[in-house]
Amino acid sequence: MAIFSLWVINKAGGLVYQRNFADGLAQLTSNEYLVLAGTLHGIHAITSRLSPAGSSSGAQVIEGESFKMTILLTATGTKFVLLTSLAEATADSVLQRVYEAYADAVMKNPFHTPEMPIRSEGFDTRITSLIGTGQP
Repeated sequence: MAIFSLWVINKAGGLVYQRNFADGLAQLTSNEYLVLAGTLHGIHAITSRLSPAGSSSGAQVIEGESFKMTILLTATGTKFVLLTSLAEATADSVLQRVYEAYADAVMKNPFHTPEMPIRSEGFDTRITSLIGTGQP
C-alpha cells in the first residue's frame, strides 16, 4: 500500500498543486503534469455527462494495471486527485483530510488568489504530516 502522488486541479482544469511521495511513478516534466491534469479534467467532465442514472459528479475512481486514481470533487469544482497503489484502501479518507487542510491553510490565507498555484508552507506541512513519504 502506497500513496504515489497528490494533485489539486482548479475548476478550469489547471494544475495548481502537485507533489510526489513514493517511488513508482515515471518522472514527468511540469508541462506533462499540466497536460495530464487538463486531460483528467476533460475525462471527468465527460463521465459526469454519461451517467445513465441522471446527474452524476463524474468519475470517482480510475484504476490502471498498477495504480488507482481517486478523485474528490468539491462544491466549488476543485478536484483533489490521489494516485495510489491498487491495495490502498484509505484514499477517500486521506482526500477528505487533504481537502480540510486545503480549506484551513490555503483558502483562509488572505494572500492566496483562488484558482492560482498553491504556494503555502502551512499546506505543505499539513500534507507531509498527513501523507508523509507515502509508504505505510
